Amino acid sequence: MKKITGLFAIIVFAVIVFVSCEPVENRISQSNGRRDVTMADIDQYVKIDQLMIDGKGSNYFSFNSESLQALSSFQHGLGTLVGSLNPNTPGQDTIAPFIPNGYIQCFVVPGVQTILFTALNADGTTLTKTFTFTVDSAYHVAPEWAIFCGDGSKDWIWDTSVGAPYGMGDALNSNSADWWPHWNDDGIGNGLEGIDASMTFTATGSTFIKNLSDGTTVVGTFAFDMTKVSPPGYARSVGTLTTSIPVLNGQTTGAATGNGASGKDVLVYQMIKLDDNHLYLCWPEASFDPSAGWGQATLWFFKPAQ
Repeated sequence: MKKITGLFAIIVFAVIVFVSCEPVENRISQSNGRRDVTMADIDQYVKIDQLMIDGKGSNYFSFNSESLQALSSFQHGLGTLVGSLNPNTPGQDTIAPFIPNGYIQCFVVPGVQTILFTALNADGTTLTKTFTFTVDSAYHVAPEWAIFCGDGSKDWIWDTSVGAPYGMGDALNSNSADWWPHWNDDGIGNGLEGIDASMTFTATGSTFIKNLSDGTTVVGTFAFDMTKVSPPGYARSVGTLTTSIPVLNGQTTGAATGNGASGKDVLVYQMIKLDDNHLYLCWPEASFDPSAGWGQATLWFFKPAQ
């Protein structure tokens, strides 16, 4: 009996020793728990691959954080990718000529660029790491990026050569705010977003900045779609500009007009002219029908700062 009792004690002791020596990660996994990731985990498991084309660093990247036990995101020049996108992703062989599947366009201008990785733990804590790359050549970049941002950043000011550069007009025919100018007649031209204010479009981060006349700034983002026109049939529009904050003096839409005292911010604009020297915007009212031959709208006229 003593031998049996002694043998049982040895077995129990061995089991305790085995469990206590088991890696913490394995024991947590077996109990369906998760530990917070560390910088060492990020260094080990987070991989960013820059696509090389003809020996040059391109503006296309792939991302892999699949083995990291945390919600991950990669903030790059054109937005933020949540999760992973890597060359092993099933799908077509290429996403563009000579661009393998699993890579996405992250920058539209050459130069030293950064990608910010963020890991979000279950307890709400975050860890970040910055990756730096040199983009030698930017491929498949829409030409409108150069119009908005120049070599990387470009300032735009009011185009007063048209007369009143902000106010109401005809969506189809007005080349200034010739129906109801909201400029010097009611003081808007002299306000914080008036004649001395400007806007900056920056390619990095698709950043849109309003530079107000008192020296303060308001920062947002922008995007454009040269294939989207609203409403359908609006032939004067060359594409749609979308911003996260209103453009200068683009505050709110009222019940019937684009200059109402209450309502929602105007954040989606039709571009009625866009080239190196002009950025003309229009917000047609909801009742606008292009086939009618006219339509009430709010208009903005900008030009590059010299």
